[in-house]
Amino acid sequence: MWKRIALYGALLALGAAALQWLDYQRLARAWTTEIYIGLIAGGFLALGLWLGRVLFVREAAPFDGNPQAQAALGMTGRELDVLKELAEGRSNKEIGRRLGISPETVKTHLARLYERLGARRRAEAVLRARELGLIP
Repeated sequence: MWKRIALYGALLALGAAALQWLDYQRLARAWTTEIYIGLIAGGFLALGLWLGRVLFVREAAPFDGNPQAQAALGMTGRELDVLKELAEGRSNKEIGRRLGISPETVKTHLARLYERLGARRRAEAVLRARELGLIP
């Protein structure tokens, strides 16, 4: 029984392939120019993407965060995490949620960061941290 089913399936697949081939032949004759233009355009697209990647994408050097400046300032790892989140423009609540600490703890870390960096505002702290190479 299963041999007969496999045979019928194979014949149906062969018939479907023949119909598709005939349809393709008709399509290829009717739209020859457009098919060639499409193939050439696809080739140039692939070439352009490859060239763009080769010429313009540079592998960035790994960012180490200037451990000497971090040690000189006495900055903790958690303060550095808060500073990175601050540089991404997040609010105290968002920073707290992302780091799993309360907004009050975030405020404490920010006060210490401001003191260590000699800043009075968030933007000043981020600017000073970038100057020191603590954040990218």
